[in-house]
Parts: sequence; structure tokens; C-alpha cells
Amino acid sequence: MDNPEGHEIQILYSQIDTNEDGETVFTDYNFQLNNQNYFYPASTVKLPAAILALEFTDNTTFLSPEIDYIIEGDTILHNFNDDVRQIFAVSDNEAYNRLYEFLGRDFINNQLRTKKISPVRIGHRIETENAAEQERKKIKFLTKRNVSIKKDGSLESIYVEKTLKGKGFMKDSALVSEPMDFSEKNYYPLKAQHNTIKRLFFEKSFAILERFNLSPASKIYLKNVMSNPPRKLGYDKDKFNDSFGKFFIYGDSQDNIPEGMKIYNKVGYAYGTITETAYIEDTVNDVKFILSATILVNENGIFNDDEYEYEEIGIPFLAQLGREIYMHEMKRKTVN
Repeated sequence: MDNPEGHEIQILYSQIDTNEDGETVFTDYNFQLNNQNYFYPASTVKLPAAILALEFTDNTTFLSPEIDYIIEGDTILHNFNDDVRQIFAVSDNEAYNRLYEFLGRDFINNQLRTKKISPVRIGHRIETENAAEQERKKIKFLTKRNVSIKKDGSLESIYVEKTLKGKGFMKDSALVSEPMDFSEKNYYPLKAQHNTIKRLFFEKSFAILERFNLSPASKIYLKNVMSNPPRKLGYDKDKFNDSFGKFFIYGDSQDNIPEGMKIYNKVGYAYGTITETAYIEDTVNDVKFILSATILVNENGIFNDDEYEYEEIGIPFLAQLGREIYMHEMKRKTVN
């Protein structure tokens, strides 16, 4: 916090209360929140992709999240439920890319705009050579019918500030001494991430068209894989501890997260930017709040060199921020 502008910190925090009519009331607070100040969202874009994939299959008569499929160029069977599990357990890039191949950039962006989660522009895959290619791989479901894959439209540029970042970047192992251009990268600002979480967990606070239309089974499944640590989702606890993808409150700890603490979240970190959005619920003390934050940790100003201060600054910052807000909520509960 000695240099909030240099670290491009943005924070959005929602208190959650219930009025006399039993309706949810949000009180929002923010720090340096600005949709115009671009940051690279990294894996946080996997959250809406996962939700929209489940929503699509829930509302297509001959599909379900459990039906296996084969993607063009592959021989392994997948299904959307397992893709979603991998996304939230270990932030699997290939699982996200498969959902992207199926949904496509046009569908993802149109659905988010319809639900008034905007501005947003999700337009490429992650960690793959064909990241922004318009043509998408065909997907064959193990049913008697298939879903047609249409070619996406052209990728629109982002007209926001700070898409030129740093003083240089690495390309093909060589230093390019000019700012890195992020204008063609995914754009998923903090407010849009926060509003995605709000709609997912407090759907009755929004108009019907602004909600995610998930089946009861998918809601339960999604919330389960979002909150459970990797060890409960089939991964080696020695390789993936509880804080592997949960930075608020516990990011700088090796301990197991207590059973009564539920953190429904998605983190993302790449190019020195680390971001998290989460609905946090302490079921033992009846404390709940929504918190989203992003911070840039790239002291040398060179992008794509893999020299970032995630462990030294980024994760400890998010962990302490989560603890401060949690302690504030505990005090607020005592006063109320």
C-alpha cells in the first residue's frame, strides 16, 4: 500500500445484509476501481466460461454436463463437469480452452452483455499457439446429435487506458525495449468479475434475464468445486495445498482451510498481475462478504520474463487484505 498506483491496485468489497423484507442488500466499497485502467485478467476468465458452459448444456434438451465429448484432434473423452472441476481445482488451461472451443468468443461476450456483466471482452484461449484464432475445433458429443460450431467474428480492440504496459517485454528470448501492448488481450475488469459472483450466489437480487439459468444440480456441483480445495477434488494434497488457488485470507499459509470456511472464488495470475474474486462465507460465525482485488507485481517493468513478485508481494497482499476484511466483518457482526 506504499505504492498503490504503481502496483495498479484495485479493490471492490461488498457487505451483505438482509432487510426487513428478507431481501439481500449490498453495500459496496471500492479503492481505485476503474474499468478504464486495464489489467490482464489471466485465468479469472475461466469463471464465466465454466458457468456459461453448464448453463448451455442445462438448457439444451439433448445435452447435459455429464455427456462425454471428443474434441477435434484428440482421442480422450471429456465432459463439461470434469472440465469445470479441473478449472477450479488447479486452473487447468486445457479444460478452459475446450470450453472456449465449444462456446466461442461471440457467444461468451453476448451472454455476458445480455446479463449486464459489462464491459467485457473475452477473445482468446490461454497458453496455446492458436490463442486468438477465429476458427474453432469441432466437438462431437456421444449422442445422436451434435452442436454446430460457427466461426467467430473479428476480435474488437479494447478502448481503455493502460493497455501499453512496462518499459519492455521478452519476445523469442529477446528483449523488446518498448511497452507491451495488451489491447488485443482478454478484458474482464474487476467490477464485471464481482458482478459475476453476485449473480451466481444472489440471483434473486437481479432481473430474470440478468441471472445465470443453471439447473439445481449444476448450481450445487459448481459451488462444490468452487469452494473445495484440490485435495477434495482428486488432486495430490502434497503438490496442491489448500491455498493453491485461494489467496484471500490463506494464500500465504500451508495449513488446511477450516471446514467451516467456504471460499467460492477464481484467481488468475500472469504477466505480473494477480487477481482474485470471491464470495467468502464463514458458516460457523455467520459471516459473509464478496471481495475482488487485483495487483501488479512487476518491479523491473519487463513483461513476459517470468520475473514477478507473486510470492514476495502479490499473494501476501491478497492474503492480508482478505484477513483485514474478514476481521472487519467479524467486528461488524459483533456490533450488529
